[in-house]
Amino acid sequence: MMPVRPQKLALGIDVGTSGVRVAAVDNEGQTRALSTHAFAAGEERSSPAAWWRGVEACFKALAGQIDLRHVGAVAVDGTSGTVLALDESLSPLGRALMYDEACPDPKIVASLDSVAPENSPARGLYSALARAAYLARKHDAFRVVHQADWIAMQLGAPVTSDENNALKTGYDLDSREWPAWIAGLDLDPKVLPEVLPAGSVIGPVCDKAASLGLPPSAVIVSGTTDGCASFLATGAGDVGEGVTALGSTLVLKLLSDRRIDAPAYGIYSHRIAGVWLAGGASNTGGAVIRHFFTDEDLPQLTARLNPEQPTRLDYYPLLRPGERFPVNDPDLQPKLEPRPADDAVFFQALLEGIAAVEEQGYRRLKQLGAPALKSVRSVGGGAVNAAWTRIRQRKLGVPFLPAASTEAAVGTALLAWKAVAK
Repeated sequence: MMPVRPQKLALGIDVGTSGVRVAAVDNEGQTRALSTHAFAAGEERSSPAAWWRGVEACFKALAGQIDLRHVGAVAVDGTSGTVLALDESLSPLGRALMYDEACPDPKIVASLDSVAPENSPARGLYSALARAAYLARKHDAFRVVHQADWIAMQLGAPVTSDENNALKTGYDLDSREWPAWIAGLDLDPKVLPEVLPAGSVIGPVCDKAASLGLPPSAVIVSGTTDGCASFLATGAGDVGEGVTALGSTLVLKLLSDRRIDAPAYGIYSHRIAGVWLAGGASNTGGAVIRHFFTDEDLPQLTARLNPEQPTRLDYYPLLRPGERFPVNDPDLQPKLEPRPADDAVFFQALLEGIAAVEEQGYRRLKQLGAPALKSVRSVGGGAVNAAWTRIRQRKLGVPFLPAASTEAAVGTALLAWKAVAK
Protein backbone atom coordinates (compact mmCIF):
# COMPACT_ATOMS: atom_id res chain seq x y z
CA MET A 1 0.00 0.00 0.00
CA MET A 2 1.42 3.33 -1.06
CA PRO A 3 1.85 5.86 1.78
CA VAL A 4 -0.56 8.79 1.74
CA ARG A 5 1.22 12.04 0.91
CA PRO A 6 0.33 14.91 3.24
CA GLN A 7 -1.85 17.59 1.69
CA LYS A 8 -0.28 20.92 0.91
CA LEU A 9 -1.84 23.83 2.78
CA ALA A 10 -2.28 27.53 2.12
CA LEU A 11 -2.57 30.18 4.81
CA GLY A 12 -4.59 33.37 4.88
CA ILE A 13 -3.72 36.12 7.38
CA ASP A 14 -6.56 38.53 8.14
CA VAL A 15 -5.61 41.71 10.01
CA GLY A 16 -8.86 43.36 11.05
CA THR A 17 -10.12 46.10 13.31
CA SER A 18 -10.44 43.90 16.40
CA GLY A 19 -7.59 41.44 15.92
CA VAL A 20 -5.76 38.95 13.73
CA ARG A 21 -7.01 35.66 12.31
CA VAL A 22 -5.07 33.03 10.41
CA ALA A 23 -6.73 30.19 8.49
CA ALA A 24 -5.32 27.13 6.76
CA VAL A 25 -7.07 25.51 3.80
CA ASP A 26 -6.16 22.33 1.94
CA ASN A 27 -6.05 21.64 -1.79
CA GLU A 28 -9.79 20.88 -1.79
CA GLY A 29 -10.60 24.27 -0.31
CA GLN A 30 -11.53 22.86 3.07
CA THR A 31 -10.62 24.80 6.22
CA ARG A 32 -8.17 22.73 8.24
CA ALA A 33 -7.35 25.15 11.06
CA LEU A 34 -8.16 28.63 12.35
CA SER A 35 -6.49 30.70 15.05
CA THR A 36 -7.42 34.11 16.41
CA HIS A 37 -5.82 36.85 18.49
CA ALA A 38 -7.79 39.85 19.78
CA PHE A 39 -6.18 43.23 20.21
CA ALA A 40 -5.93 44.12 23.89
CA ALA A 41 -6.85 47.79 23.54
CA GLY A 42 -8.38 50.10 20.98
CA GLU A 43 -5.07 51.76 20.15
CA GLU A 44 -3.55 48.40 19.16
CA ARG A 45 -5.61 48.36 15.98
CA SER A 46 -3.37 51.11 14.56
CA SER A 47 -0.08 49.70 15.91
CA PRO A 48 2.07 47.76 13.41
CA ALA A 49 3.90 46.15 16.34
CA ALA A 50 0.57 44.91 17.74
CA TRP A 51 -0.41 43.56 14.32
CA TRP A 52 2.78 41.51 14.16
CA ARG A 53 2.39 40.25 17.73
CA GLY A 54 -1.06 39.07 16.71
CA VAL A 55 0.39 37.23 13.71
CA GLU A 56 3.00 35.55 15.90
CA ALA A 57 0.37 34.51 18.45
CA CYS A 58 -1.84 33.05 15.73
CA PHE A 59 1.01 31.05 14.20
CA LYS A 60 1.91 29.67 17.62
CA ALA A 61 -1.68 28.52 18.10
CA LEU A 62 -1.88 27.20 14.55
CA ALA A 63 1.20 25.03 15.07
CA GLY A 64 -0.82 23.08 17.62
CA GLN A 65 -3.46 22.27 15.00
CA ILE A 66 -1.49 21.57 11.80
CA ASP A 67 2.04 20.87 10.62
CA LEU A 68 3.22 24.21 9.25
CA ARG A 69 5.90 22.46 7.22
CA HIS A 70 3.14 21.53 4.75
CA VAL A 71 2.31 25.16 3.97
CA GLY A 72 2.96 25.99 0.33
CA ALA A 73 1.62 29.56 0.11
CA VAL A 74 0.54 32.46 2.30
CA ALA A 75 -1.36 35.69 1.59
CA VAL A 76 -2.50 38.65 3.70
CA ASP A 77 -5.63 40.77 3.76
CA GLY A 78 -6.06 44.00 5.70
CA THR A 79 -8.58 46.74 6.34
CA SER A 80 -9.11 48.67 3.12
CA GLY A 81 -7.51 52.11 3.22
CA THR A 82 -5.32 51.66 6.32
CA VAL A 83 -1.86 53.11 5.56
CA LEU A 84 1.44 53.62 7.37
CA ALA A 85 4.71 55.47 6.73
CA LEU A 86 8.10 53.73 6.66
CA ASP A 87 11.67 54.96 7.00
CA GLU A 88 14.62 53.86 4.84
CA SER A 89 15.00 50.69 6.87
CA LEU A 90 11.30 49.98 6.13
CA SER A 91 10.40 50.37 9.80
CA PRO A 92 7.12 52.08 10.73
CA LEU A 93 7.20 55.79 11.51
CA GLY A 94 4.57 55.95 14.22
CA ARG A 95 1.11 54.49 14.14
CA ALA A 96 -0.97 53.80 11.05
CA LEU A 97 -3.85 55.96 9.90
CA MET A 98 -6.89 53.69 9.85
CA TYR A 99 -9.49 53.26 7.15
CA ASP A 100 -12.14 55.12 9.17
CA GLU A 101 -9.99 58.16 10.02
CA ALA A 102 -10.40 61.38 8.07
CA CYS A 103 -7.28 62.94 6.63
CA PRO A 104 -5.99 65.32 9.35
CA ASP A 105 -5.12 68.02 6.81
CA PRO A 106 -8.14 69.47 4.95
CA LYS A 107 -5.79 71.23 2.50
CA ILE A 108 -4.68 67.81 1.19
CA VAL A 109 -8.30 66.78 0.71
CA ALA A 110 -8.99 70.01 -1.20
CA SER A 111 -5.94 69.43 -3.40
CA LEU A 112 -7.03 65.85 -4.03
CA ASP A 113 -10.49 66.92 -5.12
CA SER A 114 -8.93 69.39 -7.54
CA VAL A 115 -6.55 66.92 -9.25
CA ALA A 116 -8.28 63.53 -9.06
CA PRO A 117 -10.75 62.46 -11.77
CA GLU A 118 -14.41 62.74 -10.82
CA ASN A 119 -14.83 58.95 -10.91
CA SER A 120 -11.79 58.16 -8.74
CA PRO A 121 -12.50 56.12 -5.58
CA ALA A 122 -9.51 57.93 -4.05
CA ARG A 123 -11.47 61.15 -3.58
CA GLY A 124 -13.01 62.44 -0.36
CA LEU A 125 -12.33 63.26 3.27
CA TYR A 126 -11.74 59.59 4.12
CA SER A 127 -9.49 58.96 1.13
CA ALA A 128 -6.66 56.47 1.60
CA LEU A 129 -4.59 58.56 -0.81
CA ALA A 130 -5.15 61.71 1.27
CA ARG A 131 -3.98 59.83 4.37
CA ALA A 132 -0.95 58.53 2.48
CA ALA A 133 -0.01 62.04 1.32
CA TYR A 134 -0.42 63.35 4.87
CA LEU A 135 1.85 60.65 6.34
CA ALA A 136 4.46 61.15 3.62
CA ARG A 137 4.66 64.86 4.44
CA LYS A 138 4.49 64.49 8.20
CA HIS A 139 7.32 61.97 8.42
CA ASP A 140 9.23 62.77 5.21
CA ALA A 141 8.60 59.08 4.63
CA PHE A 142 10.71 56.84 2.45
CA ARG A 143 7.67 54.69 1.59
CA VAL A 144 3.96 54.60 2.42
CA VAL A 145 2.26 51.19 2.33
CA HIS A 146 -1.03 49.53 3.22
CA GLN A 147 -1.62 47.38 6.28
CA ALA A 148 -1.62 44.10 4.32
CA ASP A 149 1.54 45.17 2.45
CA TRP A 150 3.51 45.65 5.65
CA ILE A 151 2.56 42.27 7.09
CA ALA A 152 3.54 40.61 3.79
CA MET A 153 6.86 42.47 3.94
CA GLN A 154 7.56 40.88 7.33
CA LEU A 155 7.17 37.50 5.64
CA GLY A 156 9.68 38.38 2.95
CA ALA A 157 7.79 40.34 0.30
CA PRO A 158 9.39 43.44 -1.25
CA VAL A 159 7.53 46.77 -1.10
CA THR A 160 4.51 45.58 -3.07
CA SER A 161 0.76 45.90 -2.83
CA ASP A 162 -2.24 44.39 -4.61
CA GLU A 163 -4.79 46.02 -6.89
CA ASN A 164 -7.57 45.73 -4.31
CA ASN A 165 -5.77 47.55 -1.50
CA ALA A 166 -4.32 50.09 -3.94
CA LEU A 167 -7.66 51.03 -5.52
CA LYS A 168 -8.69 53.63 -2.93
CA THR A 169 -5.14 54.99 -2.91
CA GLY A 170 -5.61 56.10 -6.52
CA TYR A 171 -4.15 53.18 -8.48
CA ASP A 172 -5.36 53.13 -12.10
CA LEU A 173 -6.78 49.69 -12.93
CA ASP A 174 -6.87 50.47 -16.67
CA SER A 175 -3.24 51.51 -17.15
CA ARG A 176 -2.11 49.38 -14.19
CA GLU A 177 0.10 52.11 -12.78
CA TRP A 178 0.02 54.98 -10.31
CA PRO A 179 -1.44 57.91 -12.26
CA ALA A 180 0.61 61.02 -12.95
CA TRP A 181 -1.99 63.27 -11.30
CA ILE A 182 -0.88 61.99 -7.88
CA ALA A 183 2.10 64.33 -8.19
CA GLY A 184 -0.42 67.17 -7.83
CA LEU A 185 -0.61 66.27 -4.14
CA ASP A 186 3.12 66.89 -3.77
CA LEU A 187 3.43 63.12 -3.42
CA ASP A 188 6.03 61.25 -5.44
CA PRO A 189 4.35 58.06 -6.75
CA LYS A 190 7.68 56.29 -6.11
CA VAL A 191 6.88 56.52 -2.38
CA LEU A 192 3.97 54.16 -3.00
CA PRO A 193 4.43 50.40 -3.45
CA GLU A 194 4.66 48.46 -6.67
CA VAL A 195 1.24 46.96 -7.39
CA LEU A 196 0.42 43.42 -8.54
CA PRO A 197 -2.91 41.78 -9.37
CA ALA A 198 -4.48 40.15 -6.33
CA GLY A 199 -3.46 36.50 -6.15
CA SER A 200 -0.04 36.89 -7.83
CA VAL A 201 2.95 34.89 -6.62
CA ILE A 202 5.48 37.37 -5.23
CA GLY A 203 8.33 35.13 -4.12
CA PRO A 204 9.64 32.91 -1.33
CA VAL A 205 9.27 33.61 2.37
CA CYS A 206 12.21 34.93 4.39
CA ASP A 207 14.01 33.78 7.56
CA LYS A 208 11.61 35.79 9.72
CA ALA A 209 8.74 33.74 8.30
CA ALA A 210 10.73 30.59 8.91
CA SER A 211 10.88 31.53 12.59
CA LEU A 212 7.07 31.26 12.59
CA GLY A 213 7.35 27.69 11.36
CA LEU A 214 6.91 28.21 7.61
CA PRO A 215 9.13 26.12 5.32
CA PRO A 216 11.55 27.95 2.98
CA SER A 217 9.66 26.47 0.03
CA ALA A 218 6.51 28.46 0.89
CA VAL A 219 5.73 31.44 -1.32
CA ILE A 220 4.05 34.77 -0.61
CA VAL A 221 1.00 35.62 -2.72
CA SER A 222 -0.31 39.17 -3.15
CA GLY A 223 -3.41 39.54 -1.00
CA THR A 224 -6.55 41.63 -0.93
CA THR A 225 -8.81 43.73 1.29
CA ASP A 226 -10.81 42.27 4.14
CA GLY A 227 -14.05 42.95 2.27
CA CYS A 228 -12.97 41.11 -0.86
CA ALA A 229 -11.59 38.27 1.25
CA SER A 230 -14.93 37.88 3.01
CA PHE A 231 -16.63 37.56 -0.38
CA LEU A 232 -14.19 34.88 -1.53
CA ALA A 233 -14.72 32.93 1.70
CA THR A 234 -18.42 32.47 1.06
CA GLY A 235 -17.86 30.29 -1.99
CA ALA A 236 -19.54 32.71 -4.41
CA GLY A 237 -17.76 32.43 -7.73
CA ASP A 238 -20.19 32.83 -10.62
CA VAL A 239 -21.22 36.03 -12.37
CA GLY A 240 -24.47 37.30 -10.83
CA GLU A 241 -23.82 35.86 -7.39
CA GLY A 242 -24.11 38.38 -4.57
CA VAL A 243 -23.01 38.56 -0.96
CA THR A 244 -24.83 40.73 1.55
CA ALA A 245 -23.05 41.70 4.78
CA LEU A 246 -25.59 42.36 7.53
CA GLY A 247 -23.42 44.14 10.06
CA SER A 248 -23.60 47.62 11.54
CA THR A 249 -24.07 48.80 7.97
CA LEU A 250 -25.51 47.04 4.92
CA VAL A 251 -22.81 46.14 2.38
CA LEU A 252 -23.53 44.52 -0.99
CA LYS A 253 -21.04 42.89 -3.36
CA LEU A 254 -21.88 41.35 -6.73
CA LEU A 255 -19.65 39.31 -9.01
CA SER A 256 -19.73 40.97 -12.42
CA ASP A 257 -18.26 40.30 -15.85
CA ARG A 258 -17.81 44.05 -16.34
CA ARG A 259 -16.49 46.92 -14.29
CA ILE A 260 -19.11 49.06 -12.55
CA ASP A 261 -17.99 52.41 -11.14
CA ALA A 262 -20.40 55.09 -9.97
CA PRO A 263 -18.70 57.22 -7.29
CA ALA A 264 -21.83 59.33 -6.89
CA TYR A 265 -23.49 56.23 -5.45
CA GLY A 266 -20.44 54.99 -3.57
CA ILE A 267 -20.07 52.12 -6.07
CA TYR A 268 -16.71 50.88 -7.30
CA SER A 269 -15.28 47.58 -8.52
CA HIS A 270 -12.35 45.44 -7.49
CA ARG A 271 -10.65 43.11 -9.97
CA ILE A 272 -9.93 39.56 -8.84
CA ALA A 273 -8.90 36.69 -11.14
CA GLY A 274 -10.15 38.42 -14.27
CA VAL A 275 -13.63 39.28 -12.98
CA TRP A 276 -15.05 42.26 -11.14
CA LEU A 277 -16.47 42.58 -7.66
CA ALA A 278 -18.86 45.54 -7.69
CA GLY A 279 -20.52 46.87 -4.58
CA GLY A 280 -21.57 49.62 -2.27
CA ALA A 281 -22.41 50.29 1.37
CA SER A 282 -25.59 51.84 2.73
CA ASN A 283 -25.92 53.81 5.95
CA THR A 284 -28.74 51.53 7.06
CA GLY A 285 -28.06 48.28 8.89
CA GLY A 286 -27.73 46.70 12.29
CA ALA A 287 -26.63 49.92 13.98
CA VAL A 288 -30.19 51.21 13.56
CA ILE A 289 -31.59 48.10 15.24
CA ARG A 290 -29.09 48.41 18.08
CA HIS A 291 -30.22 52.00 18.60
CA PHE A 292 -33.72 50.86 19.49
CA PHE A 293 -33.20 47.39 20.99
CA THR A 294 -30.65 45.60 23.18
CA ASP A 295 -29.18 42.18 22.48
CA GLU A 296 -31.43 40.84 25.23
CA ASP A 297 -34.53 42.19 23.46
CA LEU A 298 -33.89 40.56 20.11
CA PRO A 299 -34.59 36.84 20.79
CA GLN A 300 -38.07 37.40 22.17
CA LEU A 301 -38.90 39.96 19.50
CA THR A 302 -37.64 37.63 16.77
CA ALA A 303 -39.91 34.86 18.07
CA ARG A 304 -42.91 37.12 17.43
CA LEU A 305 -42.04 38.09 13.85
CA ASN A 306 -44.41 37.10 11.04
CA PRO A 307 -42.45 37.31 7.77
CA GLU A 308 -45.44 36.11 5.73
CA GLN A 309 -47.49 39.12 6.81
CA PRO A 310 -45.69 42.37 5.93
CA THR A 311 -46.26 45.42 8.10
CA ARG A 312 -46.38 47.72 5.00
CA LEU A 313 -44.89 50.55 7.08
CA ASP A 314 -42.33 51.32 4.34
CA TYR A 315 -39.46 52.48 6.57
CA TYR A 316 -36.06 53.75 5.43
CA PRO A 317 -34.04 53.01 8.60
CA LEU A 318 -31.27 55.56 9.18
CA LEU A 319 -29.74 56.91 12.38
CA ARG A 320 -29.24 60.36 10.88
CA PRO A 321 -29.96 62.15 7.60
CA GLY A 322 -27.93 61.21 4.55
CA GLU A 323 -27.47 58.26 2.22
CA ARG A 324 -25.10 57.49 -0.66
CA PHE A 325 -25.99 53.95 -1.76
CA PRO A 326 -28.33 52.98 -3.28
CA VAL A 327 -29.72 56.53 -3.10
CA ASN A 328 -27.43 59.52 -3.54
CA ASP A 329 -28.95 62.07 -1.19
CA PRO A 330 -26.90 63.67 1.62
CA ASP A 331 -30.11 65.07 3.05
CA LEU A 332 -32.25 61.92 2.91
CA GLN A 333 -34.27 61.81 6.10
CA PRO A 334 -34.76 58.66 8.18
CA LYS A 335 -38.25 57.22 7.78
CA LEU A 336 -39.22 55.53 11.05
CA GLU A 337 -42.77 56.72 11.53
CA PRO A 338 -45.44 55.87 12.43
CA ARG A 339 -44.11 53.71 15.24
CA PRO A 340 -46.57 51.01 16.23
CA ALA A 341 -47.26 50.32 19.90
CA ASP A 342 -46.10 46.71 19.52
CA ASP A 343 -42.27 46.54 19.57
CA ALA A 344 -42.32 43.30 17.57
CA VAL A 345 -44.17 45.01 14.73
CA PHE A 346 -41.74 47.95 14.88
CA PHE A 347 -38.80 45.52 14.82
CA GLN A 348 -40.24 43.71 11.80
CA ALA A 349 -40.78 47.02 10.01
CA LEU A 350 -37.11 47.90 10.56
CA LEU A 351 -36.03 44.55 9.10
CA GLU A 352 -38.38 45.03 6.15
CA GLY A 353 -36.95 48.50 5.57
CA ILE A 354 -33.37 47.25 5.49
CA ALA A 355 -34.42 44.41 3.16
CA ALA A 356 -36.01 46.98 0.85
CA VAL A 357 -32.75 48.95 0.73
CA GLU A 358 -30.91 45.70 -0.05
CA GLU A 359 -33.26 44.99 -2.97
CA GLN A 360 -32.88 48.56 -4.20
CA GLY A 361 -29.09 48.25 -3.98
CA TYR A 362 -28.89 45.18 -6.20
CA ARG A 363 -31.39 46.82 -8.57
CA ARG A 364 -29.18 49.92 -8.71
CA LEU A 365 -26.16 47.81 -9.65
CA LYS A 366 -28.14 46.24 -12.49
CA GLN A 367 -29.32 49.66 -13.70
CA LEU A 368 -25.67 50.71 -13.93
CA GLY A 369 -24.78 47.70 -16.11
CA ALA A 370 -24.07 44.87 -13.68
CA PRO A 371 -25.56 41.44 -14.29
CA ALA A 372 -28.89 40.57 -12.73
CA LEU A 373 -28.71 39.08 -9.25
CA LYS A 374 -29.13 35.30 -9.41
CA SER A 375 -28.33 34.21 -5.84
CA VAL A 376 -27.37 35.64 -2.45
CA ARG A 377 -25.13 34.48 0.35
CA SER A 378 -25.29 36.30 3.69
CA VAL A 379 -22.64 37.13 6.27
CA GLY A 380 -22.61 39.22 9.43
CA GLY A 381 -24.61 39.04 12.63
CA GLY A 382 -27.99 39.45 10.93
CA ALA A 383 -27.42 36.41 8.72
CA VAL A 384 -28.39 34.02 11.52
CA ASN A 385 -31.89 35.48 11.96
CA ALA A 386 -34.13 33.03 10.07
CA ALA A 387 -37.15 35.32 10.13
CA TRP A 388 -35.17 38.19 8.63
CA THR A 389 -33.80 35.81 6.02
CA ARG A 390 -37.37 34.95 5.01
CA ILE A 391 -38.26 38.65 4.80
CA ARG A 392 -35.27 39.20 2.53
CA GLN A 393 -36.06 36.15 0.40
CA ARG A 394 -39.55 37.48 -0.27
CA LYS A 395 -38.13 40.86 -1.23
CA LEU A 396 -35.24 39.70 -3.47
CA GLY A 397 -36.90 36.68 -5.11
CA VAL A 398 -33.65 34.75 -5.73
CA PRO A 399 -32.18 31.61 -4.12
CA PHE A 400 -30.37 32.11 -0.82
CA LEU A 401 -27.30 29.89 -0.64
CA PRO A 402 -25.26 28.99 2.45
CA ALA A 403 -21.92 30.72 2.91
CA ALA A 404 -19.10 28.19 2.87
CA SER A 405 -17.30 30.37 5.43
CA THR A 406 -17.68 33.82 6.92
CA GLU A 407 -13.98 34.18 7.78
CA ALA A 408 -11.98 36.67 5.72
CA ALA A 409 -8.84 34.67 6.54
CA VAL A 410 -10.34 31.67 4.74
CA GLY A 411 -11.01 33.76 1.63
CA THR A 412 -7.42 34.97 1.62
CA ALA A 413 -6.13 31.42 2.07
CA LEU A 414 -8.21 30.33 -0.93
CA LEU A 415 -6.70 33.18 -2.95
CA ALA A 416 -3.22 31.98 -1.99
CA TRP A 417 -4.02 28.38 -2.87
CA LYS A 418 -5.39 29.22 -6.31
CA ALA A 419 -2.20 31.14 -7.11
CA VAL A 420 0.01 28.11 -6.63
CA ALA A 421 -2.47 25.57 -8.01
CA LYS A 422 -2.51 27.14 -11.49
